Amino acid sequence: MRKQIAAANWKMNLTSVEASQLLNELLATPHSLQAHQEAIFAVPAIYIPLAVEKLANQSNVFVAAQNCHQKSTGAYTGEISAPMLASVGVKHIVLGHSERREYFAESDALLAEKLNAVLAIDSTPIFCCGEPLAIREAGTQNVFVEAQLKNGLFHLTAAQIVKVVIAYEPIWAIGTGKTASSEQAQEIHAYIRSVLATQYGEAIAQEISILYGGSVKASNAKELFSQPDVDGGLVGGASLIATEFAAIINALK
Repeated sequence: MRKQIAAANWKMNLTSVEASQLLNELLATPHSLQAHQEAIFAVPAIYIPLAVEKLANQSNVFVAAQNCHQKSTGAYTGEISAPMLASVGVKHIVLGHSERREYFAESDALLAEKLNAVLAIDSTPIFCCGEPLAIREAGTQNVFVEAQLKNGLFHLTAAQIVKVVIAYEPIWAIGTGKTASSEQAQEIHAYIRSVLATQYGEAIAQEISILYGGSVKASNAKELFSQPDVDGGLVGGASLIATEFAAIINALK
């Protein structure tokens, strides 16, 4: 069975004290992970050592970074490289989140470089894709997302692509309270898998976890995750509430 994943994206939230308290609360809240399930915490870079320490004894629980630079070293003031992140215990790195694409003008070509950097240190990239509202309303979301996949991922070999986790984000549903219906989520996830199958073959496509990221919360997680091609969620606001995120973990299939 493909990995079923609940990934928390804290974005730019919480003080150090609040971050520590949230992790303590989550550890104290009933939740469980089976062998094929994972919980991933993409915390602000400054809190990575804290999260690694707090979560060290948890099975199938990993700390992720929200971004990295495409180069391994160099004169890039303020940036953090993939090898640096790996050296402090990071196993997963989120790439191409819609906010990075929109606010920091990250292109598919740049993200392809970042993917190479993450795979070079044997870490897992969580590659984000998804369409804005105008594209969804025009009914061209499949073409839009397919282009993101082709431009960002299709330089990878079959051996590399199976190490990637894909997160589909309907940008119109991020932080808006809107959520794609479970049917809409399944439709686009199935399409993404079909695009992967065309490039790499059905067997490879069936190995790749595809997460849904768009206002996932405890109340809708189980229905979303029950869809055959939805392998969990990349969770924003709800991941900042221990009871909510624990319930989302427990909703994994």
